[in-house]
Amino acid sequence: MDDGLADLLHRVVFLLGEAARQRGADSGGDLTYSQMRLLGTLEDIQPVTQHQLAQALSVSDPAISRALRPLEAAGLVQVRPDPEHGRRRLVGLTEAGRKAFHDSGKPLYDELRKALLDAGFPYERYLRDTEELARILERP
Repeated sequence: MDDGLADLLHRVVFLLGEAARQRGADSGGDLTYSQMRLLGTLEDIQPVTQHQLAQALSVSDPAISRALRPLEAAGLVQVRPDPEHGRRRLVGLTEAGRKAFHDSGKPLYDELRKALLDAGFPYERYLRDTEELARILERP
């Protein structure tokens, strides 16, 4: 990958993380950054075993188990036994979890766009290129 592109992508990821952390702090800490990452990952890959979720987030199985407890108690995730394997537990996102995840990111789009433009990032080109890449990847 081109070093300039890698640097720009690194800046995008950094700015996203900072904006998410700040939003979490501003909202009174309803969802931590880690909880937001977990819920967002579940939105993409569910139902999923706790072990697969741990791998997707690059954390240990016990860490996932600990992280899921408060989310399950709050009704944001559902953890249930896997009917195909008695020792595994499947994790799924509830509708309340989906709503909490999306509400925690509003209006992240505008904040990110402003931060990127202020940093001199070619945002409009990046957006066009990303949309084109998504169209290409959707083709059979």
